Amino acid sequence: MFKFPIIVFEGIEGSGKTTHINLVNKYLKKKNKKFIKFREPGGSKNAEKIRKILLNNKSNFNKKTDLLLMFGSRSENIEKIINQNYKKKIIIIDRFIDSTIAYQHYGMGIDIKIIKNINNFLLNRIKPDFTFLNVVNKKNLILRLKKRKNKNRYDRFNYNFYKKVQNGFLKLAKKNKNKYQIIDSNLEINMNKSLIIKKLETLIR
Repeated sequence: MFKFPIIVFEGIEGSGKTTHINLVNKYLKKKNKKFIKFREPGGSKNAEKIRKILLNNKSNFNKKTDLLLMFGSRSENIEKIINQNYKKKIIIIDRFIDSTIAYQHYGMGIDIKIIKNINNFLLNRIKPDFTFLNVVNKKNLILRLKKRKNKNRYDRFNYNFYKKVQNGFLKLAKKNKNKYQIIDSNLEINMNKSLIIKKLETLIR
Protein backbone atom coordinates (compact mmCIF):
# COMPACT_ATOMS: atom_id res chain seq x y z
CA MET A 1 0.00 0.00 0.00
CA PHE A 2 2.70 2.49 1.07
CA LYS A 3 6.41 1.93 0.68
CA PHE A 4 7.30 4.23 3.58
CA PRO A 5 4.15 4.63 5.70
CA ILE A 6 3.68 6.36 9.04
CA ILE A 7 2.42 3.64 11.38
CA VAL A 8 1.18 4.49 14.87
CA PHE A 9 0.60 2.28 17.89
CA GLU A 10 -2.03 3.75 20.19
CA GLY A 11 -3.55 2.66 23.47
CA ILE A 12 -3.74 3.39 27.16
CA GLU A 13 -1.15 2.40 29.76
CA GLY A 14 -0.70 -1.37 30.03
CA SER A 15 -2.26 -2.04 26.64
CA GLY A 16 0.77 -3.77 25.13
CA LYS A 17 1.99 -1.03 22.79
CA THR A 18 5.66 -1.39 23.69
CA THR A 19 5.56 -5.17 23.34
CA HIS A 20 3.98 -4.96 19.90
CA ILE A 21 6.32 -2.19 18.72
CA ASN A 22 9.29 -4.34 19.74
CA LEU A 23 7.89 -7.18 17.61
CA VAL A 24 7.58 -4.85 14.62
CA ASN A 25 11.09 -3.52 15.26
CA LYS A 26 12.56 -7.04 15.09
CA TYR A 27 10.54 -7.89 11.98
CA LEU A 28 11.63 -4.77 10.07
CA LYS A 29 15.28 -5.32 11.00
CA LYS A 30 15.05 -8.92 9.81
CA LYS A 31 13.61 -7.71 6.48
CA ASN A 32 16.32 -5.03 6.17
CA LYS A 33 13.71 -2.28 5.90
CA LYS A 34 14.60 1.37 6.35
CA PHE A 35 12.68 2.60 9.38
CA ILE A 36 12.81 4.88 12.38
CA LYS A 37 10.76 4.69 15.55
CA PHE A 38 10.11 7.13 18.36
CA ARG A 39 7.71 7.74 21.21
CA GLU A 40 5.47 10.58 22.28
CA PRO A 41 5.87 12.45 24.47
CA GLY A 42 9.57 12.20 23.82
CA GLY A 43 11.46 11.19 20.70
CA SER A 44 13.95 13.83 19.62
CA LYS A 45 16.53 15.21 22.05
CA ASN A 46 14.47 18.27 23.01
CA ALA A 47 11.24 16.26 23.08
CA GLU A 48 12.79 13.87 25.61
CA LYS A 49 13.60 16.84 27.83
CA ILE A 50 9.94 17.86 27.69
CA ARG A 51 8.89 14.27 28.47
CA LYS A 52 10.94 14.27 31.68
CA ILE A 53 9.20 17.43 32.87
CA LEU A 54 5.73 16.35 31.75
CA LEU A 55 5.76 12.84 33.25
CA ASN A 56 7.71 13.62 36.41
CA ASN A 57 5.74 12.49 39.45
CA LYS A 58 6.57 15.75 41.20
CA SER A 59 5.03 17.82 38.39
CA ASN A 60 1.53 19.14 39.00
CA PHE A 61 0.47 20.82 35.76
CA ASN A 62 -3.08 21.78 34.90
CA LYS A 63 -4.64 20.11 31.86
CA LYS A 64 -3.95 23.06 29.54
CA THR A 65 -0.25 23.01 30.41
CA ASP A 66 -0.17 19.24 29.82
CA LEU A 67 -1.68 19.78 26.39
CA LEU A 68 0.80 22.48 25.41
CA LEU A 69 3.76 20.42 26.62
CA MET A 70 2.52 17.49 24.54
CA PHE A 71 2.36 19.76 21.51
CA GLY A 72 5.80 21.16 22.27
CA SER A 73 7.20 17.64 22.17
CA ARG A 74 5.34 16.94 18.90
CA SER A 75 6.60 20.13 17.30
CA GLU A 76 10.19 19.08 17.96
CA ASN A 77 9.56 15.59 16.57
CA ILE A 78 7.96 16.90 13.39
CA GLU A 79 10.95 19.11 12.66
CA LYS A 80 13.74 16.80 13.84
CA ILE A 81 12.38 13.35 12.93
CA ILE A 82 9.25 13.24 10.76
CA ASN A 83 10.13 15.90 8.19
CA GLN A 84 13.62 14.46 7.76
CA ASN A 85 12.40 10.88 7.22
CA TYR A 86 8.97 11.30 5.60
CA LYS A 87 8.70 9.16 2.44
CA LYS A 88 12.30 8.04 2.97
CA LYS A 89 11.83 5.56 5.80
CA ILE A 90 9.00 3.70 7.50
CA ILE A 91 8.08 5.78 10.56
CA ILE A 92 6.85 3.89 13.64
CA ILE A 93 5.38 6.05 16.40
CA ASP A 94 4.48 5.04 19.94
CA ARG A 95 1.48 7.37 20.47
CA PHE A 96 0.64 10.32 18.25
CA ILE A 97 -2.33 12.50 17.23
CA ASP A 98 -5.06 10.20 18.56
CA SER A 99 -3.46 10.04 22.01
CA THR A 100 -3.77 13.80 22.36
CA ILE A 101 -7.46 13.62 21.47
CA ALA A 102 -8.13 10.56 23.63
CA TYR A 103 -6.31 11.80 26.74
CA GLN A 104 -6.75 15.55 26.58
CA HIS A 105 -10.26 15.66 25.08
CA TYR A 106 -12.05 12.46 26.08
CA GLY A 107 -10.08 12.05 29.32
CA MET A 108 -9.60 15.64 30.49
CA GLY A 109 -12.37 17.47 28.66
CA ILE A 110 -10.39 19.98 26.59
CA ASP A 111 -12.24 21.30 23.52
CA ILE A 112 -11.50 18.95 20.61
CA LYS A 113 -11.50 21.86 18.14
CA ILE A 114 -8.50 23.40 19.92
CA ILE A 115 -6.61 20.10 19.75
CA LYS A 116 -7.41 19.54 16.08
CA ASN A 117 -6.48 23.11 15.12
CA ILE A 118 -3.05 22.88 16.78
CA ASN A 119 -2.45 19.44 15.30
CA ASN A 120 -3.27 20.75 11.82
CA PHE A 121 -0.98 23.73 12.36
CA LEU A 122 1.94 21.50 13.40
CA LEU A 123 1.48 18.62 10.98
CA ASN A 124 0.86 20.60 7.78
CA ARG A 125 -1.10 17.77 6.08
CA ILE A 126 1.13 14.93 7.32
CA LYS A 127 -1.09 12.17 8.69
CA PRO A 128 -0.58 8.59 9.87
CA ASP A 129 -1.23 5.97 7.19
CA PHE A 130 -2.34 3.30 9.64
CA THR A 131 -2.95 2.87 13.36
CA PHE A 132 -2.84 -0.23 15.54
CA LEU A 133 -5.10 0.46 18.51
CA ASN A 134 -4.22 -1.71 21.51
CA VAL A 135 -7.04 -2.32 23.99
CA VAL A 136 -6.97 -3.96 27.41
CA ASN A 137 -9.57 -5.00 29.98
CA LYS A 138 -9.77 -3.68 33.54
CA LYS A 139 -8.25 -6.77 35.16
CA ASN A 140 -5.11 -6.80 32.99
CA LEU A 141 -4.73 -3.02 33.09
CA ILE A 142 -4.65 -2.97 36.89
CA LEU A 143 -2.38 -6.03 37.03
CA ARG A 144 0.14 -4.63 34.53
CA LEU A 145 0.29 -1.20 36.14
CA LYS A 146 0.79 -2.81 39.54
CA LYS A 147 3.81 -4.68 38.17
CA ARG A 148 5.47 -1.52 36.82
CA LYS A 149 8.50 -0.59 38.89
CA ASN A 150 8.95 2.97 37.63
CA LYS A 151 5.57 4.67 37.40
CA ASN A 152 5.20 8.15 35.93
CA ARG A 153 2.35 10.68 36.30
CA TYR A 154 0.28 9.05 33.58
CA ASP A 155 0.52 5.62 35.22
CA ARG A 156 -1.28 6.93 38.31
CA PHE A 157 -4.74 7.90 37.08
CA ASN A 158 -7.80 6.01 38.32
CA TYR A 159 -9.52 3.35 36.24
CA ASN A 160 -12.44 5.61 35.27
CA PHE A 161 -10.01 7.98 33.56
CA TYR A 162 -8.38 5.16 31.57
CA LYS A 163 -11.83 3.86 30.66
CA LYS A 164 -12.83 7.26 29.23
CA VAL A 165 -9.57 7.46 27.29
CA GLN A 166 -9.88 3.95 25.85
CA ASN A 167 -13.49 4.58 24.85
CA GLY A 168 -12.26 7.76 23.16
CA PHE A 169 -9.73 5.77 21.17
CA LEU A 170 -12.44 3.33 20.11
CA LYS A 171 -14.66 6.19 18.91
CA LEU A 172 -11.80 7.51 16.77
CA ALA A 173 -11.20 4.04 15.31
CA LYS A 174 -14.89 3.60 14.54
CA LYS A 175 -14.92 6.82 12.50
CA ASN A 176 -12.15 5.61 10.20
CA LYS A 177 -12.24 1.81 10.20
CA ASN A 178 -10.08 1.39 7.09
CA LYS A 179 -7.08 2.98 8.77
CA TYR A 180 -7.29 1.17 12.11
CA GLN A 181 -6.82 -2.31 13.41
CA ILE A 182 -7.90 -3.05 16.96
CA ILE A 183 -5.52 -5.36 18.81
CA ASP A 184 -6.93 -7.21 21.82
CA SER A 185 -3.97 -7.13 24.19
CA ASN A 186 -5.69 -9.56 26.54
CA LEU A 187 -4.87 -12.34 24.06
CA GLU A 188 -1.63 -14.30 23.78
CA ILE A 189 1.27 -12.32 22.30
CA ASN A 190 1.79 -14.79 19.43
CA MET A 191 -1.81 -14.39 18.30
CA ASN A 192 -1.42 -10.63 18.09
CA LYS A 193 2.01 -10.95 16.50
CA SER A 194 0.59 -12.80 13.49
CA LEU A 195 -2.22 -10.24 13.10
CA ILE A 196 0.14 -7.26 13.27
CA ILE A 197 2.79 -8.73 10.94
CA LYS A 198 0.16 -9.77 8.39
CA LYS A 199 -1.20 -6.24 8.24
CA LEU A 200 2.27 -4.70 8.32
CA GLU A 201 3.26 -6.67 5.23
CA THR A 202 0.40 -5.09 3.27
CA LEU A 203 1.47 -1.61 4.39
CA ILE A 204 5.12 -1.80 3.35
CA ARG A 205 4.89 -3.58 -0.01
